[in-house]
Amino acid sequence: MSNMSEASSGFEPLRKTLSEAAHAPGLVYGSEDALRREIDEYFMKDWLYVGREEELAKPGDYLTMRIVGEPVLISRDTDGTLNACVNMCAHRGVEVAYGEGNTRAFKCPYHGWTYDLKGRLKGAAHMDSSEGFDPASCRLPPLRLDTWRGNIFICFSQDTRPLLEYLSEYEKDFAFLQMENCRLGNKIELELNCNWKLVHENLMDFYHVNVLHAKSFGARFSWNNDGVVLKDNGSLSIWYKAGPPTPGGEPLLGKMPWLEDRDYSFACKGFMPPNFTLFGRIDCVRPMVVWPTGVDKCRALIYHLFPKEVFERPDIEEKLKIYRDYQLLVLGEDRIMIESLQKAMVSRNFVPGRMSVLEKPIHHFLNRHVARIYGEGQAHE
Repeated sequence: MSNMSEASSGFEPLRKTLSEAAHAPGLVYGSEDALRREIDEYFMKDWLYVGREEELAKPGDYLTMRIVGEPVLISRDTDGTLNACVNMCAHRGVEVAYGEGNTRAFKCPYHGWTYDLKGRLKGAAHMDSSEGFDPASCRLPPLRLDTWRGNIFICFSQDTRPLLEYLSEYEKDFAFLQMENCRLGNKIELELNCNWKLVHENLMDFYHVNVLHAKSFGARFSWNNDGVVLKDNGSLSIWYKAGPPTPGGEPLLGKMPWLEDRDYSFACKGFMPPNFTLFGRIDCVRPMVVWPTGVDKCRALIYHLFPKEVFERPDIEEKLKIYRDYQLLVLGEDRIMIESLQKAMVSRNFVPGRMSVLEKPIHHFLNRHVARIYGEGQAHE
């Protein structure tokens, strides 16, 4: 069902009240047309989380990435300012940097055009005879970049509202986590064989926790719908109980100092469209993003943030490895399920099942998503 009217007709069960609703049809997860719409509507318009400021701590530090196929270069210049550009030489479009590192300038490996850390063209050999060529008018195409509490965001659109307005709900709900006073401990990257939205749905699907994660953290987990706060812009905040993300449910590096008055079971979660999830626990904060790399493939990145002072501990690397390994264990449990879900989405035998009243966050997410991508109807929440 690639036609919009045909697609919209399949969303009526989803748009019912939660107690009457069914899940979304498979085309939402298995259609090239759906992915193209999502890239145009979400990823080319919204603010996107791309990492932590401390990943680019020194002048000359840079990192590269591809976001929905677009090459991106982020760097810190000599005056300490962070910059984001399209990683595409103004001559033929070749990437001028790869991976991450530290440099004084970016040099295109094809014809040698050279750019400074702000992306401005500084040298183009043998171009003197090209009539009207003006180096000052050539540069790596700039992208908007801004930061929030130590986190870096970029935006491909000049029309999107400023980042701090965009994140106003996040600021209101999660400023107390003080991510600006944290430092990156682990950065985990995982390739998954499923549609990117299934990962986010799984992260907000607490219905499955006591079943799938019974042997890992399910016994320490509790929540109810009163702790789910739905936002008009499609974001949501969830307040619940769960132990620290360690094998024994203990904060191996202690409580975050600003959460000393909270119980060990404190937990919160936020989702901000299109693909930014934030987990807060008593001992750490875990931002997470999921990038679509195809209809049925995506790349997930999880960042473990801890208070800066814990990095002075002699056992810090040992403790960080425990957090990392446990995260991979839990993700491994989820991975089997969401990759199985993806196979169902493209099966001719798939019929969306009824929702449980415990799937309030997914109901909200999917209805806002469908309304924005297909432009018709709103859920009854």
